[in-house]
Amino acid sequence: MSDVVPDKSFRARDLVRGGEPVLISERSATRTLKQWDRFAGRVVQVGQQTQISGAVLSYEYETSEDLIKGFRSIGKLTRKEKKELAKAIGEDFDAAVITNLSETERLRAVSSTFTTCWLLDAIDRAEQPEMPDLRNADGDELLQCTISYPLADGTADDDVRAALDLCADLRPATATQWNWVRLKKRAAVSAARARPSKSLTIETTRDNGALVLGSVELDGRTLVLSVNSLERSERGIELLSTILGERIGQPSVVTETVEQMLASYDADAPQQYDVSEQERSAMIHETMDRHYRDTLDQPVPALGNKSPRAAVKTASGRAKVADWLKMMENRTAKAGESNSAMATYSFDWMWTELGIAELRR
Repeated sequence: MSDVVPDKSFRARDLVRGGEPVLISERSATRTLKQWDRFAGRVVQVGQQTQISGAVLSYEYETSEDLIKGFRSIGKLTRKEKKELAKAIGEDFDAAVITNLSETERLRAVSSTFTTCWLLDAIDRAEQPEMPDLRNADGDELLQCTISYPLADGTADDDVRAALDLCADLRPATATQWNWVRLKKRAAVSAARARPSKSLTIETTRDNGALVLGSVELDGRTLVLSVNSLERSERGIELLSTILGERIGQPSVVTETVEQMLASYDADAPQQYDVSEQERSAMIHETMDRHYRDTLDQPVPALGNKSPRAAVKTASGRAKVADWLKMMENRTAKAGESNSAMATYSFDWMWTELGIAELRR
């Protein structure tokens, strides 16, 4: 669905049979459904208006894709499966008849599947709330790692600071803190291979576009390296060992999973900042702009590990990019239910920059 006007209407397209979007007059559904939501419902003509009759079953993107693929495979059913389908629609078995069923007749024959799939999916999500698969920009699974080094006896703080200041990969933030950065991104192919298609990427960049891999802090007689994956911790340990050698002792390592971090956050009262809603929205939108602009040049598994800019060079790729953008918009709109700043973020510029604004329907 698209072009939602609360308490009035929205546009919907038949994803099984195709065709142009139709304007549907509806009140209650517009209060809960979001841009590009996918749903099952019976559409009827009432006078001059097109309306929904009965319930609206809202689907997750992946579930709807499975349903659509299932409908399109009916013509490839085995003889036994065709016989069962004929029985379900009250017809004598005839392989040719089953093969030649119109899409409308196929939908009618398996109409109960809509409710069954929706119910099973809803039960699964209620019983097992899914934690998103969170990854960093290298495709590593998120794991907060804190590596603490004691300074060796006889090592002066100034010697450690001087050695860290000379490292090109470490950028001073304060007199005792450094950002570990990477100016050049790792090979796009290896990053795409490491990142599952349904993962969410968490990354931090500096104003010059450099990717922040972690931080280093000199806390009294202890040097602390903080990174967000096991793989980065191994590379960071190797880096510091090369830079400082015998000036630091054996490190101690503490790890914390995303679930543990969330539990720790919930246990502590969050710090409140005196920032207006407008300022907060501007900061969030600026961060999202940087993230998505970078994403346009990165491989996306849903696009066959091509970047969006590369994928739009073909007709089939343009269609895939349009579906990918719709999914991104939809997920952001749903996240906006608890974050008004995200709810007001506009993806207009991405459709325009990729040259596929005409597919946004």
